Amino acid sequence: MDFRHHDDLWHDFPALVPAVLLIDGVTPDADVSAAVAEHTAAARARLAAGSEAELPQIQAWRRAFAAQGLKPTQYRCASESLLRRLRREGELPRLHPLVDLCNAVSAAFAIPVAALDVTRIGGDLEVRYADGSEKYETFGGELEHPDPGEVVFADAANFAHARRWTNRQSGRSAIRPATTTALIVAEGLHETAASDVPLLLDTLAGALRAAWRAEPATAVLTRGAPVFRA
Repeated sequence: MDFRHHDDLWHDFPALVPAVLLIDGVTPDADVSAAVAEHTAAARARLAAGSEAELPQIQAWRRAFAAQGLKPTQYRCASESLLRRLRREGELPRLHPLVDLCNAVSAAFAIPVAALDVTRIGGDLEVRYADGSEKYETFGGELEHPDPGEVVFADAANFAHARRWTNRQSGRSAIRPATTTALIVAEGLHETAASDVPLLLDTLAGALRAAWRAEPATAVLTRGAPVFRA
């Protein structure tokens, strides 16, 4: 499987910095509580200085959503939603150790992180503008079609594994107890993304090694080298 961003996105969002990680050997019984607590504390420290909406990482995504014709306060990137929930409820949701770890790191860095079950992806996966024919499966099992021009994670079988770019993942490839291999994608658009995203990648890779005793494959993609081969 190849993962990449379409050249149209590189053209329209030249500040984009994506990082990709592939890990095999995931199990639902790993203990990530210490790492989750550490990164959740870092996220709380960010929020102590002001609202998540004021963070440059979030502001960059709000501008990107606005450029796509979306209302940034109606459709929030994943990291903004996590920080907002943390500020309001005091905790992050607990779902699966891999998801919990990705959520905590995402909140700590204020950068969206997506985790997908590789076995549920049909062939190559590309982040691109939708044409409207793609099939998106909700967490309730219903099928939707993204709006034309919406950014999606589309596979070769024309399933969309995320809608509105970093807003909402699909239930089709959600991490579940049976997941053993996961593709993790982090994307930044803010001014210091070129240094922040690789640091997030190293941080997450280290936490995954500790939790599952597995060596993840990692890469930071660029317009000149846009493909991650799993």
